[in-house]
Amino acid sequence: MQYMMVIYETAEAHAKQKDPARAGAYWGGWGAYVEAIRASGIMLEGHGLLPPETATTLRITDGCREVQDGPFADTKERLAGYFVIEVPDLDTALDWAARCPAAAEGAVELRPVMPPVQKPGGAA
Repeated sequence: MQYMMVIYETAEAHAKQKDPARAGAYWGGWGAYVEAIRASGIMLEGHGLLPPETATTLRITDGCREVQDGPFADTKERLAGYFVIEVPDLDTALDWAARCPAAAEGAVELRPVMPPVQKPGGAA
C-alpha cells in the first residue's frame, strides 16, 4: 500500500535550519532519517518544500482567477515536505512516521494514495 507522509513543522523547528547553534543537529537528524528511509527501499519519492512565504495560492471564483502570494491559511505548523512510501500496512507507515524528525515538534500526516481510477473498458 502506498502512503503519502505529509510533513508539518512549527516555525520554531523550521528556524533551526539557519541557526548556527542548532542547524547541525537539525540537518543531522533529517539526513539520518532520509538515509534510513531511502535505504529501506520503501521511499518512492519525497521532497522538502521552501517556506510558506514562497507559496502562491490560486482559487477560481465566478470563473476568475484569484491569486494570493503566500500561504492561504496562517497556521502554527507549516507544510515542510513529503515522502511517498510503499509499505505493507498502516502500522508500518506509522512506524516510519514516528521516526520522522518533525513528529516530535510538528506533525506527520499519513494518507493512503488513491489507486488509479479504472476507465470503462478496464484502462487506467
